[in-house]
Formats: sequence, C-alpha cells, structure tokens
Amino acid sequence: MRADSNQDDMVSDSARDDMGPDSNQDCRVGPGADDAAAWGIVGCVTMPYVFAIVFLFLAAISALLVWRSYRSGVESGAAQAERRLADSLAQRASTVFGRGVSAQEAAHNLLDVMRSAVILTDGLGRARYVSPLAGHLGVVVDGHIESNEIRDMLNQVVADDTIRDREIEMDVEAESGRITEREPVYLRARIGRIADIAPAGGASPDPDDMSTSGGADRLYAVFLENISEQRNFERMRRDFVTNVSHELKTPAGAISLLAETVSDAADDPDAVRYFSGRISKESARLTELVQKLIALQKVQDDDGLSAVDAKPVDVLRIVREALDENKVQADAANIDLRMYVGDDTVGVTADAEDDTVGDGPAAGKTPAIIVNADADSIKTAVKNLVENAIHYSPKGTHVGVSVKQDDDDVSIRVIDQGIGIPAEAQSRIFERFYRVDPARSRATGGTGLGLSITKHIVQEAGGTISVWSRPGEGSTFTIRLPKANTSKNQA
Repeated sequence: MRADSNQDDMVSDSARDDMGPDSNQDCRVGPGADDAAAWGIVGCVTMPYVFAIVFLFLAAISALLVWRSYRSGVESGAAQAERRLADSLAQRASTVFGRGVSAQEAAHNLLDVMRSAVILTDGLGRARYVSPLAGHLGVVVDGHIESNEIRDMLNQVVADDTIRDREIEMDVEAESGRITEREPVYLRARIGRIADIAPAGGASPDPDDMSTSGGADRLYAVFLENISEQRNFERMRRDFVTNVSHELKTPAGAISLLAETVSDAADDPDAVRYFSGRISKESARLTELVQKLIALQKVQDDDGLSAVDAKPVDVLRIVREALDENKVQADAANIDLRMYVGDDTVGVTADAEDDTVGDGPAAGKTPAIIVNADADSIKTAVKNLVENAIHYSPKGTHVGVSVKQDDDDVSIRVIDQGIGIPAEAQSRIFERFYRVDPARSRATGGTGLGLSITKHIVQEAGGTISVWSRPGEGSTFTIRLPKANTSKNQA
C-alpha cells in the first residue's frame, strides 16, 4: 500500500508540472495546503496594492521635490533682486550726488546747467554728448569735433593722459545771421580723460585691436568757456586809457602852447585876440571832454539811472528839445532838421509849435507818446545822435528824426545823408573814443564818447540801439524803448 501511495504522489507532481507556469495564477488552494502555499496566496492577493502604494509614494516624493525646487527658485530670484537693489542703492550712495539720487539723471542735468559748454567725446573726436552751449558754438559738426585747435589739444591729451588748458580763437557766425559775416570768439578750453569705454559684450579690451587705438576706448570731457566779453573789455580798457590820455593831452598841450604864443605877441593886439580865441576853443573842448567823461561814468554807475529816476516821459517833447539844441549847429552847416511822427512823410521843422506835426497828412494835434525813463538822459541820447548826424553830413543835406509807436515799444530813428559807416566799423562805433574818421572827429570837435554814452543811456532805460549804414548813402540809428502803460500811469 505504501508503494501505491508514493506512486500516486509522483503522478500528482508530474501533473502539476505539466500545467506549466500559468497554474501559479490560480491562488485557490484546497484543504491540507502547507504554510508556504498559504503565504503564496497572501502575496498573490496583495501585490497590486503594493505596486499602487509604491507609485503613490514616488509621486508624492516627486511633487515634493518639484515644489522645493520652485520655492528655491523663487527665493533665489528674490535674493538676487534684493542684491541688485542693494547694489543700486550702494552705487547711488557712493556717487558724488549722495544717497537716493540717480547718478545718470543728475549727471545729464548737471552738464546742461553748467556755464561752460561741454562735449563728451572719445579720443578720435567722435562726440557722445554735446551741451546746448557747445551746439551754438558750432564746434561739433555731424557728430565730430571740427575745430583744428581743439582736435590738436585732444590728441595731446590722448598721447600723455595729461589735462590741458588753452585759450583759442574761433570765427563764428555773426549775430546778424548773415552767412558772409563772421566774428571772432575767444574760448578757454580744458580737456581731460574721465573714464574708459567698455567694449561691446563686456569683453576685456584688446591692446592690439585697431578699433580701440588712438583713445577710441577712452572718454574725454571738453569744457569751453566763452571769454570774448572779458577779452573785449580788456581791449576797451587799454584803448580807453590810451585814448583818454591822448584826448586830455591834446587840448592841454594846445592851451599851453597858445598861452606862450600870446605872451610873445603881447605887443600885437590882433594876434592876442586871435590866439585868445584859440585858447577859449581848446578850453571848451577840454571842458566838454571832461563833462562827457563824467556823464559816461554816471550812466555806467548802477545808481546813475535808478528806477526812482524813471518817470513817464513824452518822447515827442524830448525829441523837439533835442532838435532845438542842435539847431544852431545845423543852421551853420546849412542842414535841414525835421521831425516825423508815425507814418508822416512830410515832417515838421525843429522850430515848429509843440502841438503840431507838420503840414503833411498827419497835421494837427499829436497825442503824447509815453515811455518810462529819465527825461534828461533820453534827451542827451537823442541829442548825441543828431549832433553826430550833423557832423558827418555834407552841407545842404537833410537830417530827420522819426518817432513811431507800436503795440510794445516806441522807436526813435535818426536818419542822415552823410558819409556812412563801413561794415567792419559798425560793431565798434559804440566803444569809448572809437572814431571811424579820427581826423574828421577832431575837426568837428568830437570826443568819441557820444555814442558810448547814448548806448548806456538806452540800455539803462530798458531799450536797445542799432545802426544801419552804407558808405556814401548815410546812416540810420534806431532807439527802441518799452512803451509805458498809460492806463496805469493815469491811475
């Protein structure tokens, strides 16, 4: 019986082997299964759940890693932003403008408000910034420095990296705006290096790179200060000292010589009378010169024509008085003096009644033309212009004074038919002691101070004076004064 039992077991094992590996998928076990079989049943039943748990665990870990990575990135970006802000604040604090100021904005505005003209350029003369004042000087054309003297200074600074100062002279367009007219301008130039120019992309500069040679990789500042007024003043001061010494010496020497001659000719009454008359004439000339020097000093003094002296003045009455005071000279030179008001083309003679304009279309009562000024000073200015017109006009000609008002100002024009003024002398005729024709001025007794006094008087009154002239045709001097507010004055 035992042999049969063993045989049955062998047959049962062989049968299970024939069922193949798929037979393990059947987790049902009959009664009498051993412990190993029981564990197999449990593993077969729980395996899908294990896989699901592992998957969820891995997914949770991945999500956690992604979240931590995101948080790390956010924190890193915030830290970088804070560092950039701190660097920016530190940079602002470290500039000359102090904390809380944008260095770029402050530097740009500083360049604009500087009194000197400023140009920022590389060593090759290629301008990166040109201030408005520098633009008016015309130093930079098409983005390049055109002045040869400034380019020469820049080349020297590039060569030895030393700050340089120099006074240069340039010819610029005249204020008249005429293309053919140029006038000299004196500039004090100062050039120095202020920074290096970083290559594009932040790469280190290559010393062998031809594009950075000649100072192309360095930034230079060019400061230009216009000292023309100072130089002109110094020239005028030298001329003034020379001229006043000469003008005072001439009549003083003549008086001394004439007095000696009178002494020698004491026995000749006719000679004494003649030379005494000459002494009187030279004394009058000397007195007039001194008086005009005093008048010039008065109008140049800040307190000479203060606002207290400015009162409503009738320009027509002032012009008539100036013409009356020059009538004797005009009659002696056979020159006709006439006054014109508004659009009147006929005019009125100097000795006409105050309330008439003339016998032309504008005849009749003339309304007052009022400006705020010192009456005596304005009369002196007009008188000087009329006197000059008489001295420089041929006999038998005409000198007219025109008075006209518009919405904003009052114009006084003194027109003559004299010898005229050359174009090159017109910019200097208002200088003290300047004479277009010195010989003619001395023959007529001129001091060379009349136009200078007139200019200062007009400027003190808030006006302007200009001249138009052409040799052989005559001259026109125009005074413009602000018109007074008549309604305010009446109030």
